[in-house]
Amino acid sequence: MALLDDVVSVPRRTMTLFFVIDTSGSMDGNKIGAVNDAVVNVLPMLDEISQTNPDAEIKVAALEFSSGTQWLYTEPKLASEFVWQDVKAGGLTSLGAACVELNNKLSRNGFMQAASGSFAPAIILLSDGGPTDDFQGGLSKLKSNNWYKAAIKVAIAIGDDADKDVLKDFTGSSEAVFTVHNIEALKQIIRVVAVTSSQIGSKSSTAGDVTKQDQVIKDVTEAVQDIKGADSAAAPAAPAVDNYDDWD
Repeated sequence: MALLDDVVSVPRRTMTLFFVIDTSGSMDGNKIGAVNDAVVNVLPMLDEISQTNPDAEIKVAALEFSSGTQWLYTEPKLASEFVWQDVKAGGLTSLGAACVELNNKLSRNGFMQAASGSFAPAIILLSDGGPTDDFQGGLSKLKSNNWYKAAIKVAIAIGDDADKDVLKDFTGSSEAVFTVHNIEALKQIIRVVAVTSSQIGSKSSTAGDVTKQDQVIKDVTEAVQDIKGADSAAAPAAPAVDNYDDWD
């Protein structure tokens, strides 16, 4: 028997991409419509990354929060199997409760139970306002979670009314908060952040001493400079004509 006949394929690890989406009343209309459209269109891209990745398969989980919280599925799904269910906006902004729920699922008893092992997840938080519940209490619990500590964390501030200090607290740095001011910029940023986080998060390592978090921030910041109506702490807005809110 040839030696190659004895080779057994090694199971790939899993990298879960979490969407944490503000579905409060202020998101109603074009904002939530743009989120729905963007996620539907990025799922095939995530599937392609997963299919061609020798290190890991990519799964997707989505948590919406308004006056309460709700997972779109009871477990992470492969991008090819994740059928997006359009979310609707209404209610308050229970971001603290979302942090508690995320903490519950970032565990071996929750969503991090892949038999072949897991890479640290990537978490994308989208919000257009400020929390109406005990955000700091929820975040305090989440910050003690080792999966959260190791995760790639990026926040998308939807419009100037988004509480960037809160989003900074969630991600750990202002450089990981990206602001959008119109529908097209929102769609583009969701796509860029989701694809970049999945590509980098599902690799065994990054180049040199750069962390995956830092590499994602660097790559997304570079992309933001080419997106009209988007900015970040590391890539300030271009001339005023580009940085005003327009959600019509």
